[in-house]
Amino acid sequence: MQNAETVLDVIRERGRRDLPLERLYRQLFNPQLFLMAYGRVYRNSGAMTPGATGETVDGMSLAKIVAIIRALRAESYRWTPVKRVYIDKKGTPKKKRPLGLPTWSDKLVSEVVRVLLEAYYDVQFSDRSHGFRPRRGCHTALQEVVGHWTGTKWFIEGDISDCFGSLDHEVMLSILAEKIHDGRFLRLIGHMLEAGYLEDWRWNATLSGAPQGGVASPILSNIYLDRLDQFVEQKLLPEHNRGTQRRHHPEYHRLDGQSYWAIRRGDRATARRLRLAKRHLPSLDPHDPDFRRLKYVRYADDWLLGFAGPKHEAEEIKTRVRKFLRDQLKLELSEPKTLITHATTQAARFLGYEVRAQRCDTKLTGPRRSASGIIGLFVPRNVIRQRCAPYMSGGKPIQRGVLLHDSDFSIVAAYQAEYRGLVQYYILAQDVSRLQRLRWVMETSMLKTLASKHKSTVTRVARKYKATIDREDGPRRCFEVAVERGAGRKPLVARFGGIPLKRQRAAVLKDSEPMTPNRVNTAELVKRLLADRCEICGSTDRVEVHHVRKLADVQRPGRSERPVWVTLMAMRRRKTLVVCRPCHEDIHAGRATFSTRNRPLESDVR
Repeated sequence: MQNAETVLDVIRERGRRDLPLERLYRQLFNPQLFLMAYGRVYRNSGAMTPGATGETVDGMSLAKIVAIIRALRAESYRWTPVKRVYIDKKGTPKKKRPLGLPTWSDKLVSEVVRVLLEAYYDVQFSDRSHGFRPRRGCHTALQEVVGHWTGTKWFIEGDISDCFGSLDHEVMLSILAEKIHDGRFLRLIGHMLEAGYLEDWRWNATLSGAPQGGVASPILSNIYLDRLDQFVEQKLLPEHNRGTQRRHHPEYHRLDGQSYWAIRRGDRATARRLRLAKRHLPSLDPHDPDFRRLKYVRYADDWLLGFAGPKHEAEEIKTRVRKFLRDQLKLELSEPKTLITHATTQAARFLGYEVRAQRCDTKLTGPRRSASGIIGLFVPRNVIRQRCAPYMSGGKPIQRGVLLHDSDFSIVAAYQAEYRGLVQYYILAQDVSRLQRLRWVMETSMLKTLASKHKSTVTRVARKYKATIDREDGPRRCFEVAVERGAGRKPLVARFGGIPLKRQRAAVLKDSEPMTPNRVNTAELVKRLLADRCEICGSTDRVEVHHVRKLADVQRPGRSERPVWVTLMAMRRRKTLVVCRPCHEDIHAGRATFSTRNRPLESDVR
């Protein structure tokens, strides 16, 4: 059996050379690919969330991988219907969107399928596609808009209505069949798409779409929407990109000539007046009929087109995209979210930012020509209001009662995590300093929470935790809580604030790192599992992995006798423990204590 690195390299090279894949199903018999998938998926927060059968990552073992491969080899593997729940829709809390919760075995197989498909298709995807791809994300898409869309006059905002839930299964399988010449692999994908879902413990068929929350759904949606990328790149861009440069603006060059001769005559006042008049005119004709520019970028089901030309042509482009999606991909555009906006006087919404072309008009000195036409990113005002709302009541910051029983360290760390995440996302915005309002609201709410916890005042709490830290751009004021951890160990420090609200052009947040095959050799958990030895009693019989959702859950105070498995996990600072089946049963039954351990720990022997 070839190792995972060799398999993925071969598949990636065939994808790079646009060669078809054959006998791909056989790669699902490779245990190393399942170990790679396990090393990636077990870290996810949903790994301990049960699906329809109650199976989670807890109890994972090599025997389970062998059983899955045996079922795949016999083509008897059956996908379990996902458990459907509803969560709040981002930006519209009153609306809900469905989320599918697969079982653990299905997650593992889906991850192997995702790795194989990503290795083959990712090298073929368009550079204008940024969603759910290694080394790409929202920031890379936004930076492409800022860096290459100068001169855009119209934005065509696009949003596909219920994209994940509307993917046509026949179209999906036909797209896969063009490059993957393996009937068994295609049947496996087809069965996954048609597995159905359980809602209120009633089975429902999935006639279209890929389950939101499914591990393989993002790569499948990218393969599906790659047809849209090809249509735009092969049809629309060549038709609407013409001309090497705009023709000269006649009025601008008339004033330029007059200014030149005024300087030659020594009439500086007239030359200055003409120079200011020129600043209000473009040097090139924006209505040149022989010049057009069309730009395109997509992130998942959100796409944006930038067009330099008349509005009626922008309307035609929008109509052609809608017709292609309806006829070829059987998808519909969301009418309320698919808009044509003027780049200078209005702002397009893309990935949570406001995008518009900048124009500087100054009455005294005239507009700054260096700024005109350049694309700028801005923080929407409603985002700041929405983010401030959970920390306010009656127009004033309030305490958060749910945090009153946490430690001071945890309270400060929770506020900083929420604040830092938002700042890092909007750090590309030119007006990121608007988040100063959010910082003040969160800071006041945090101080009120600490003051209520200690029955003190905001002033005293602020004076107690006030600190100054040195950064590259100078000292910054913040609030700091330190927890001492004994001799020879650095204290744990939680800070709120100290983050400069300055635009960073090079900041990039990526969706995910690429799945490199050598993780099979470096993943610490995989090494421990392959050792096939219980870390409590040393047994080699029926070894599996015990998982917990959070390490803090097993370190709760109040226990008279600390269980041995808690001690081992605390020593390793890991949420996993490789144990044999009897020890695993003892853990869940509450019997795995020092008094029931038959053999000493290795650390005790040392």
